[in-house]
Amino acid sequence: MTATPRRATRARATLTRSSWPPRPIIRRAAGLRTMESALERGGLGPVAGVDEAGRGACAGPLTVAACVLGPRAHAALADLDDSKKLTERRREELFPKIQRLALAWSVVSIDAAEVDRIGVHVANIEGMRRAVAGLGMNPGYVLTDGFRVPGLPVPSLPVIAGDATAACIAAASVLAKVSRDRLMVQLDETIPGYGFAVHKGYSTRAHSAAMTALGPSREHRMSYANVAAAAAGLSPDAVDALGRMDCRDAGTR
Repeated sequence: MTATPRRATRARATLTRSSWPPRPIIRRAAGLRTMESALERGGLGPVAGVDEAGRGACAGPLTVAACVLGPRAHAALADLDDSKKLTERRREELFPKIQRLALAWSVVSIDAAEVDRIGVHVANIEGMRRAVAGLGMNPGYVLTDGFRVPGLPVPSLPVIAGDATAACIAAASVLAKVSRDRLMVQLDETIPGYGFAVHKGYSTRAHSAAMTALGPSREHRMSYANVAAAAAGLSPDAVDALGRMDCRDAGTR
């Protein structure tokens, strides 16, 4: 006959409801504020959001932003949304408001040469680390858009479609997108002919034609198949087709 494991039974009996860790309550009505509110109620604030712009572009930098929003900022930025859903004019209007109302924000750019050297995904992760380090304050928790970021000094959570889910990530997406778009407009002045001010370095038919005619510039990412094809003298149609494949694989932001 097998003896009953009485010690294990007693141990289970001592686990009461009051001994469990507190469970955050997620309220759907909070909208983009839901995740941050739950983390802050659990004592894990302030919460930083991190997002990038330019991952799918074949020219120009990869730009990453981190942002910590205080309670007052959420009320003042009630119309904040994923930067992809906002018009360029609305993003430009929100940009200075986010900078003014945020408890802390940081924007970093990784140039095309570094993207080529370490790869776009590694560059994205590294950019997120640098952006968090540049906040000038220690957040209690970090929410990242889509990617797990190892090596952060505080707990973090990747959030799928985070820029449409968490206000701090949405704010970071606006900071990253506007900052990068402005850089691309400046590049269009120093490196004319490619149309950077229009397509912002993303793969379009006009961009493919310009790369074929002029060859890739110093701001193009040579590790991207369409850029390498343009350098090799392939036709604009072939370059354009490869560019669409690169955007699909890397993401279009």
